[in-house]
Amino acid sequence: MGTYGRGALRRAKALAGAATDALRSRAGRGERRSIAAKNAEISALKRELARSRGDGTVAAQTPVFFVVGQQKSGTTWLMRMLDAHQEILCRGEGRFFGAGWRQKSLVKSDAMRPPSSLLYALREAEYLRLWVERSVWSRNDDADEHLDNLARMAVDYFLRGELAKTGKRLVGDKSPLLTPETVEEISGVYPEARIVHIIRDGRDAAVSAAHHARNFGRAKEVKREDEGLFDEAQIRKLAADWDARVGRAVEDGPRLFGERYAEVRYEDLLAQPEREMARLLRFLGAASDEKSVARCVGAASFERLSKGRSRGEEDPSSFFRKGVAGDWRDAFTGGDRRVFEEEAGGLLERLGYGEVGDP
Repeated sequence: MGTYGRGALRRAKALAGAATDALRSRAGRGERRSIAAKNAEISALKRELARSRGDGTVAAQTPVFFVVGQQKSGTTWLMRMLDAHQEILCRGEGRFFGAGWRQKSLVKSDAMRPPSSLLYALREAEYLRLWVERSVWSRNDDADEHLDNLARMAVDYFLRGELAKTGKRLVGDKSPLLTPETVEEISGVYPEARIVHIIRDGRDAAVSAAHHARNFGRAKEVKREDEGLFDEAQIRKLAADWDARVGRAVEDGPRLFGERYAEVRYEDLLAQPEREMARLLRFLGAASDEKSVARCVGAASFERLSKGRSRGEEDPSSFFRKGVAGDWRDAFTGGDRRVFEEEAGGLLERLGYGEVGDP
């Protein structure tokens, strides 16, 4: 074995020893996430060692990524662009993460969506938890850790099972920010994943969400034109959710994933889709040549998604309603603006969406 191979082997053994010692110490969950990251590094070093030996039997681990974002921030649009790439399978939303999230009611309109996140289903499954807590294989361990590991196995099962049918090599799920802890939960279950966070001006996201709720969620409400789009409780909640979830994600992403976390602005994707798509494809490790980029952008153009409408041409009943930035300026009343800024003005400024109070 050459010097290169011996060096890789020594590094793998050292990391394996460190991971084992840390596991035996039963440190906190933060340390276990570190161990999971070390295990991923060990796997990479083993592949490196195998390549140095000329061993082609060790398959590279399938790259997995998650597209995250607040409701109505362009996650579906971005998902469809990525899924059009010849190397990428991207679907959604699997609702794997969001341990504190559960549908309030299983109404007919939600029949095609999971009633809870996968993490919630696993952690709140009474008999599964009892089995883990009492099994001879796990009774002395942290039950939540085992349930998270089962979640990891399930995510792998679904993502890689579908990927195997396609002939593609990268797989991702559109994972909306169901709770502020979503990115942290991904780190705990899938620490080596890549994260693409699409961010949209929270005021535009609120306008889109209000229209969506009228058309696809709760019973439609008829309002007079002078009543505005929102009532105060609704816009306050939309603003608070955007502030909590997006604000937490932009902190947790860089802290937990480092260079494996990328952000893209909805507004930039609108203005320069080719440039932004090429950047994201490079980040994911996929082909980013001009033809590949054009294929992604063209497959998810607003005209195609809206079945022929031009961007800016509104259909209030469509999931792809208007496809523009800055629409909040026409939709918000003075009261709407005041309430939104009370709840989320700090994050709007921090993310560069104009100074609070500007006309």
